[in-house]
Amino acid sequence: MTDTCGNYIDGKWAAARNSFSSTNPADTRDVIGRFAAADVGDVRRAIDAADAALPGWKALSGYARGEFLRKAADILQSRLEEVAQAMVRENGKTIAEARGETARGVALLRFYAAEGVRPCGDVIPSVNPRTFVYTTRVPLGIVSVITPWNFPIAIPIWKIAPALVYGNTVVLKPASATPHCGVLIARIFEESGIPQGVLNLVTGGGKDIGEELVKNPKVHGITFTGSNPIGRRIGAWAAERGAKFQLEMGGKNPVIVMPDCDLEQATTLTLRGAFGYAGQKCTATSRAIVLAGIYDAFVENLLGKARALKVGPGTDEGNFVPPVVSEEQQRSILNAIEKGRTEARLLCGGGVPPGEVYAHGFYVEPTVFADVPADSSLAQEEIFGPVLAIMRARNLDEAIALANRVRFGLSASIFTRDLNSVLEYAGRIEAGVVKVNSETAGIEPQVPFGGMKESSSHSREQGRAALEFFTSIRSVYMDRAGL
Repeated sequence: MTDTCGNYIDGKWAAARNSFSSTNPADTRDVIGRFAAADVGDVRRAIDAADAALPGWKALSGYARGEFLRKAADILQSRLEEVAQAMVRENGKTIAEARGETARGVALLRFYAAEGVRPCGDVIPSVNPRTFVYTTRVPLGIVSVITPWNFPIAIPIWKIAPALVYGNTVVLKPASATPHCGVLIARIFEESGIPQGVLNLVTGGGKDIGEELVKNPKVHGITFTGSNPIGRRIGAWAAERGAKFQLEMGGKNPVIVMPDCDLEQATTLTLRGAFGYAGQKCTATSRAIVLAGIYDAFVENLLGKARALKVGPGTDEGNFVPPVVSEEQQRSILNAIEKGRTEARLLCGGGVPPGEVYAHGFYVEPTVFADVPADSSLAQEEIFGPVLAIMRARNLDEAIALANRVRFGLSASIFTRDLNSVLEYAGRIEAGVVKVNSETAGIEPQVPFGGMKESSSHSREQGRAALEFFTSIRSVYMDRAGL
């Protein structure tokens, strides 16, 4: 019999009137469980619980709030393998990626636990010698946390942890493709002893409950990671009533390959950035912009590596390219590849790998296109799958222009030994994450993260930068009594 998991509201697990199932993308015959399909009433109860818990949570010291995160980190650390295996089963990524993501969740919780005792204001000289002026930070209030399926442990934690330690209460809605991972996060916080109502979980489709999470007048802030169309809608709804919002959205991330690069490094890291986790990262490498002098050698070297990649279930430690998360995602990627066949030269991949092992999962072959035109869909549109577009450039100026010739600006990298090229690229590239001799994917928890242009609402997540979103500045003027 399949277990059914409820919503977590006001410190209790509550069944919903309807439920939905979550299945394994590597083998859809494997049903993970059934999960609450929350409705607007469930969301309102979760927000009301967060509202009731807010005064008591704000009243705790930052240190006391941080101690709950520290306990949650210890619990997650003790269950690292269990959570990683559950993640592989629900969203399909490789076990190595899942272990790394879970460990990152532990690191995030520990980083933000320490935030509770770090400085959060300034003393500012007054023009009046009798006046003492200082600033401090105060929590927003209730925060709706809306997260995607591709990093179902790390992304919720990197939003929840700073929200909580800075004194906010939270309603989490994980992606409907990965509800079990959301349940695991809620259970860990429940076991940490966090007070009732401080963290609440509602699962289900965004179409059914997303609007309430954004428009409810008790919600003070919305942090969202996902697609551009949904992000723009959330931003408009939030702006209409003056709520604070934070959006992290798409990417079309380039690497620039210079003739003086280490060719082995450039091809290996481009390959890893493009095909790791089947390209389902907002920071995945989508475009390789290669200078003419090294183009043929780069393509030949990369193709040899791409054809040798092992595709299969993430549970097998030898597989590099796992399934994509859903049939809808697989169909979208294959449609983009078919359109790409009319635009550029297909070098490898392009379909579903043959064989019985792939019959019940959502697999796509690692796919490489060459001589991709700058204005083609392959060069312009986010595919979010294992597809790499290789483009030619005559020189660094043209390469940077091509890299910037998209509406996104999340992550970018350059492969070169030349300091002048690095400085020119770092100064002109339109990206929030700028790398040198590294893959475009992969970021560190203590470092601000976010994009430019249509990749972001221009706020930053992670590190101390999270303080900017989850709090407001309060300026305090203190004068002596008496005239």
